[in-house]
Amino acid sequence: MNSSKPVTKRLTTPSGITVEYDQWGELEKNAVLLLHGGGQTRHSWKATADKLTQTGGCAITMDLRGHGNSDWSQDGHYTLNDFSSDVAYLIGELNINPVLVGASLGGLVGIYLEGKYKRDSISGLVLVDIVPNMNIAGAERVKDFMLEHSKTGFASLSEVSEILSKYNPHREKSSDLEGLKRNLRKRGDKWFWHWDPMFISTERGEENPDMRNPVLLNELCSNITVPILLVRGKLSDLVTEAEAKEFLERYPDARFADVSGAGHMVVGDKNDVFARAIIEFLNQK
Repeated sequence: MNSSKPVTKRLTTPSGITVEYDQWGELEKNAVLLLHGGGQTRHSWKATADKLTQTGGCAITMDLRGHGNSDWSQDGHYTLNDFSSDVAYLIGELNINPVLVGASLGGLVGIYLEGKYKRDSISGLVLVDIVPNMNIAGAERVKDFMLEHSKTGFASLSEVSEILSKYNPHREKSSDLEGLKRNLRKRGDKWFWHWDPMFISTERGEENPDMRNPVLLNELCSNITVPILLVRGKLSDLVTEAEAKEFLERYPDARFADVSGAGHMVVGDKNDVFARAIIEFLNQK
């Protein structure tokens, strides 16, 4: 059984961006690479990575550029191509051919990476509540939430907890205020999300249209030949039943897991169910 205590490492990519990642367990060719969603950090995968290592596997959790302890791009370079270049470099440096598990933004990066940037760099793809034809209204709700306090910040960790509880009313309210510090940084007397607001502003601008281009994303997804698993939160408004059905009709070989009681943040809402689905996929791949 592998150790569940990760080793934190940093790597500078050819673009000059330094990314931080955790290695859980002994490095293996068929490791699992976990990429978080927009506005999150690698710490959102802690429970999942721990379960994977307890079954004898190896997990890599990475802070994408502009998030967590990885560098922010001073020029606002946050396209899928930019994210993919960082991920491809990490994969190459570690000499792995991982199953990539991507939540929301992380899933889009996985589609772009395997569908265009560097084919055959991964051995499987898990899309966590994200599809090329995502529900735009649901996606905009997520972005609005992310931006709402990005400039004004929060007066306390308790305020953050209350706001998160209102945003995710189906999730049991956490009493672990200290755990929130993984995704926040204190500046003066206020707490701020630890991600670059320019990431969202460029995503909504004309300089970064790929994330909102279902035609392109479906074209790239059609290029992918490795096994795919779509994990959806049944309460999600970003991947509703309609979007999930369309995806599965377009990609009939894809596997599917529908997680009851979970919204867009499937990993945090129902981690035990989510982890079981991932482990089952890895065993059947």
